[in-house]
Amino acid sequence: MAGFHLTPSAWAIPGFPDADPIAGLAGGIMIGLAAAMALLLLGRIAGVSGIAARFLGIADSGMPRTMATAFIFGLPLGAFIIHRLSGAGEGDFPAWPFLIVAGVAVGYGTRLGSGCTSGHGVCGMSRLSGRSLIATFVFLGTGILTVTAMRLLGLDV
Repeated sequence: MAGFHLTPSAWAIPGFPDADPIAGLAGGIMIGLAAAMALLLLGRIAGVSGIAARFLGIADSGMPRTMATAFIFGLPLGAFIIHRLSGAGEGDFPAWPFLIVAGVAVGYGTRLGSGCTSGHGVCGMSRLSGRSLIATFVFLGTGILTVTAMRLLGLDV
């Protein structure tokens, strides 16, 4: 594949032939820098669910709505640009109805849990928030249990 595939074959992760740890590291650094800039320059936590709530008008506090709008439109736009530049093939996604139901469920969960993985896992953990530490362990534990159950049932992960 042409473009941004950065992993030499010597760095391949056993059991994960398509993993790209250098790209993952670079992405993690960019996410961390963006979260730090939002907190240091704007005084705001870069939690996507809070930003989405502000964009949708269901939250009155947080960043200005115009900034939330730019952030929300920038997420898929940035992914689209990287996809086009990398020459990656077409993605394999579930049907739209499934994606919509999953999105609503995730949205409900993030409101119930007072934040999402980006808010708790990136921003909250870096601030040593006890609530975020617990939330992140619940996110990870639930993911591990879900994948384990799917594999035991013979479902594609």
